[in-house]
Amino acid sequence: MVFTEKDRILKVWQNADAVCFDVDSTVIQEEGLDHLAAFLGKGEDVAALTRAAMGGGMTFRTALQQRMDLCKPSLSQVESFLSTSGFTLTDGVKEVITTLQDRGTDVYMVSGGFSHLIEPVADQLSIPHENIFCNVMLFDDKGNYAGFDVEQPTSRAGGKPAVVQHLIKTHKYKNVVMIGDGATDMEASPPAHAFIGFGGNVVRRRVQADAPLFVRNFDELLEAL
Repeated sequence: MVFTEKDRILKVWQNADAVCFDVDSTVIQEEGLDHLAAFLGKGEDVAALTRAAMGGGMTFRTALQQRMDLCKPSLSQVESFLSTSGFTLTDGVKEVITTLQDRGTDVYMVSGGFSHLIEPVADQLSIPHENIFCNVMLFDDKGNYAGFDVEQPTSRAGGKPAVVQHLIKTHKYKNVVMIGDGATDMEASPPAHAFIGFGGNVVRRRVQADAPLFVRNFDELLEAL
């Protein structure tokens, strides 16, 4: 019997001591910043900028900065968005995360999104805020948008691998799994010991083609535990 890379990844998944989840289009069904931009009436403009950024010629941080400069959400607008719109959990994700937590597996959120948008999602999943690694919006004393914290590793290219490496070094994890829909998630393995591509909300063709284990729903992963 041939032991494939897919078999190896499943074995790491079954023995994971830590699992890092992407958030946008993985834990939640939406793309957080696009969803906020639509609420602010800037949805099409931000989406066009996102498409342009994906075409190359722009760094991750520049693309993020331009999209945020276009939105410039105030603190009150963010709070209004969360209270009236918010996000939808992906089917099955809560069950998978609860099962992992019950087994003693540490669960993290590693995202290029923003803490103000992600923390309410983490609360629904009983993930402590110290297990969130993401970007942070800044506001002045009047609640006006004042940029984002450029010291966060997730604000630049290569941020997710840096976070995973930090977790491995700090906690001495032996079996870390990264789960996500995007190329930046796939790039986090290595240092993550395994990557699982997720296409339940949107299928990224590169991830589907290159990930040895690609799933379209969380039930597949729950059954494998």
